[in-house]
Parts: sequence; C-alpha cells; structure tokens
Amino acid sequence: MNYAEALAYLDDHASYERMGRIDEPSLRNIAALTSIMGEPQRDYRVVHVTGTNGKGSTSQIVTKLLMAHGLRVGTYASPHLERINERILLDGAPVDDDTFAENIAAVADAEGLAGVRPSFFEILTAAALRCFSDAPVDVAVIEVGMLGRWDATNVVESDVAVITNIALDHTEYAGPTVLDIAREKVGIVKNDSIAVIGDVTPELSEFFDASAPNALRRGEHFDCVDNHLALGGRMIEVRTTFDRYADVFVPLHGRHQGDNASVAIAAVEAFFGHGLDREVLEEGLSLVSMPGRFEVLHHQPLVIIDGAHNPAGADVCAEVFFADFDPVGSRRLVVGTLRSRDPLALLSALRADEFDQVICCTAPSPRGLPAEALAEVARTMGCDDVVVRESVGEACNRALTDAGSDDAILVTGSLYVVGEARGHLLRVLP
Repeated sequence: MNYAEALAYLDDHASYERMGRIDEPSLRNIAALTSIMGEPQRDYRVVHVTGTNGKGSTSQIVTKLLMAHGLRVGTYASPHLERINERILLDGAPVDDDTFAENIAAVADAEGLAGVRPSFFEILTAAALRCFSDAPVDVAVIEVGMLGRWDATNVVESDVAVITNIALDHTEYAGPTVLDIAREKVGIVKNDSIAVIGDVTPELSEFFDASAPNALRRGEHFDCVDNHLALGGRMIEVRTTFDRYADVFVPLHGRHQGDNASVAIAAVEAFFGHGLDREVLEEGLSLVSMPGRFEVLHHQPLVIIDGAHNPAGADVCAEVFFADFDPVGSRRLVVGTLRSRDPLALLSALRADEFDQVICCTAPSPRGLPAEALAEVARTMGCDDVVVRESVGEACNRALTDAGSDDAILVTGSLYVVGEARGHLLRVLP
C-alpha cells in the first residue's frame, strides 16, 4: 500500500468525518485490531489527554517537556490542519508518507483478520499505536478524539491521565449537562493512572472528589498563580506539589495557555515523580508551537487564525483577540463552522457583532454549514457588514482586499476552516 492507497483506504472508512454520526460507541473494533497486532500500546508508557478545550496545547507542551528530558516521544493528535500525517508525530515531527502508509497497511491487514469494519479514527488510532511501538518510543502522548470513555484511544493503559477542562461539546453523544460530559471524560482514568485535572468548575468538584479521589487538582495541588502578557506569549508562575516555577515564558497567546502549561507541568511531574529542572523546563517550553491555535501569520494587516470550534473555545478566542491584541483599525472576522454546531452560540461567543465585517464561508467538510445559513444568523445578531463567500480561500481574499494596514483579520470557527486558510494565506501573503 502506498501513500495514495492509504488515503483512499481511510476515505472508504470515513463515517463521522462525512456524516457526523457514530453508530455504536464501543471499544470493540479498536480492541480487535490491537489484539491482532499484538497489543502495541503496551510497549511504551502513556500520557493520555482529554478535555473540551486545550487538549492540543497541553499535549504539545507535555511532548516537548518529555523530549527535553531526552526521551523519544510519540504524539497522536487530531484533527490535522493541512496533512493527515500531522496526526502521528515522532519527536514532534509528522511521520513521512512511507511510514504513514506502512502503518495504515498493517491496520488494513488486521481488519481482514479481525472481521470488523473500523472507522476512519479507529484506523488512524491503531496505526499510531503500532507506529509508536515500531519506532520505538519511550512514551506516547495520546490525545482523545472525542469525549473519552468510548474514544478509540481509550484502549491504552495510561501512566498519567489528564483532563484539561470540561464544557458543553459533543452533546449529541453526552449531555445535556457538563456533569454528563465529565462522566465521559473521566472514563480515561484507569486504576493505575495518576489523574491530573485542570478543570475548576465548582459544580463538578464533588463529582471529581468521588470519581478521581487521588487526582492532582488545579487550584489545590497545582496552579498558575501569575499569568501576564509578554511579547510573543505569556509570562507565568506555576506552583506544584514539588516546586514553584517563577518567570516562565510560554510562547503561546492567551491567558488560557498559562493554565494549560500548569496542567502540562503537573502531568510531567506526575510522570517522573519529581519536580523539573529549571533549564530542562525552559528548553522544553521554548520548543512549543501550535499552528492554527491563535497563530499570528502576518502583521499590517494583522492576520490571526484560531481553531476555536465550540462556544467555550470561541469565548477564549474572542477574549484574546480583543483584550490581548486590541487592534486599532477595523476588525474583520472570517468564519465557517459545521452543521453539528450551534451557529448562534458560536457567533455570540466570538462577539461577531463587535467586528466591523463578518465574512461567512462554508467549512471544507461534507458536514460544513452553508455560508449563507451562517450569514443569516450573523444578520439576526445585528452584524452590519455581512459578506458571503463560498470557499475559505475566497473569504480570506475578500478580507485581505478590504483590510488596511492597521486592520486585523481573525479566521476561526472550525479546524477545517483554519487548516484550509493556513495553507492559502501562507501562499498569498507576502
């Protein structure tokens, strides 16, 4: 199987990616595949990460901190922005096409022997677990795709299980309350796992006390006690059970990244069972980057892309855009989302009515909400200048054409949108 054949095989198994529906939440398929492949997920230690928002940033910080300690690290992330290889990383770099195809081919062989019909995500998960065993890695940082308990990644037995935060998302599978979401996410915590919980929602405190009584909790066992704006990121101070790390620079934008960093530091401490050397901590954090997560692509005009795709993430995105960057010129929003999202809740959280121009596009996915439908919601909110452009590229071009040097453009609403925009903007921007 070559790379093109691997992509075709994956596309033939796409389900949620096309229809937004999971027929049977179960670990049966992934367990069958990993059993045929010899349980590759048991060949290395695991840090397992879930949460409504912040999974990607926290996973990347954990990865870089483990790498700074001299470990070989595999990272499984989702979704990708531009190329699917971005989901399977060795020491922070996407695997090459041949390695990707080889591992997908191994899963295809296992499918025939196991007698199951795995999903797109189950195939990728099995491929990643095999790839990390074959590499081999010392530790894998595994990011949950959706919720936790029935996510394909939950076939792993983690040394450290991380829950970044809890908010309403994927309520078609778990809901309608944050407590329902929390029940699913805490399902990644195994009997031998050290749980690290970054959520500080008051109404979930008793639940976590009962379901993860020995967990390390943000606000109790660790916390980000100082967090202020710095050039190119945040300057933070983190308190843990082992140490206190003052004047730590995190090269990511937004106050929330200080909280994510504190969770990651606590998780890595839990992994090693001791505090972190200051030089190693600084080395690891200096390597952190998050394409598509409040990433600044250009100045004059300011062009920012952010993968916020639910109300909680959109609220954080808007806060960083308006408070930390506070653009002096016109503010232009390029936005697209999926049909499964509540467009009014998303646009409200983004504060779309505070932008001078809202350019709606259709997310490049079979599940993309039509641009005109999103525009109609924007108009009902009172947005004055609402423009419809069918494709992401056309929407970005319109924003760049209209923008002056003092203006700011924010592209957001879906990782599908941001992935398409990133490639397009890097080609057309000077």
